[in-house]
Amino acid sequence: MSTPPSPPTIVPGPLPTPQAEQAPVLERHGHLPAVPAQRLQPEALRQTFARWRAAGAPGSASDWLPERAGDLAVHERRATRQASVLVPLVAREQGLQLLLTRRDARLSVHAGQISFPGGGRDPEDRDAVHTALREAEEEIGLAPALVETLGCMPLYTTITGFAVTPVVALVDPSARWRLQQSEVAEVFEVPLAFLMDPSHHELRGWDNPGGGAQPQRRVFYAMPWRDDRSGRRYFIWGATAAMIRNLYRLLIA
Repeated sequence: MSTPPSPPTIVPGPLPTPQAEQAPVLERHGHLPAVPAQRLQPEALRQTFARWRAAGAPGSASDWLPERAGDLAVHERRATRQASVLVPLVAREQGLQLLLTRRDARLSVHAGQISFPGGGRDPEDRDAVHTALREAEEEIGLAPALVETLGCMPLYTTITGFAVTPVVALVDPSARWRLQQSEVAEVFEVPLAFLMDPSHHELRGWDNPGGGAQPQRRVFYAMPWRDDRSGRRYFIWGATAAMIRNLYRLLIA
């Protein structure tokens, strides 16, 4: 008797943002402490990343390890491409702001999603920092001379197969944006204090109906935010939210 073929591996694609917004909330984390305001100052961040770099290995400076290293275990069976994103922090009168972009709705991957400026590493790039700065200049017109790099966080592997290095940096408040219209629809800022308060972090779950008899659950972080000035609502989720959560874990350690 011949052996029946093994069922194919289901590799879920990126979840569209409207479906992600409808996914039920599994957990809220208001019981966790917010990062103290004094740790969210430029000089305090410089010292935090300097201590981490001096320790010589990711996670060894304050016994810190990233909470999330990737979207799904399935990424371990897929080829990855190296990439970097810039995690830009801008000092304003009201405090540090995290700069984010909204991707163009016509893109084939992650259309319309909230993301950091960044992209795949080119052969000519010297390192992960070079990739992040080059991509930020291409996507939003941010000149590298206006960026002070603080440090790189551990790799985060996305569901689309990118091994992403988040590069945390301070950005000169005088910087002006020139958007690459084919990729970036909008640039906006979110108070870092809001994102470093886990009472605004949601863990959501979505069951992939195409996953066979046992639907495969996608669990992801979300950080919905409303801009009080414009009244606009932004749904920050997925890999971007996970990297923000990892930054929270580093700064609260």
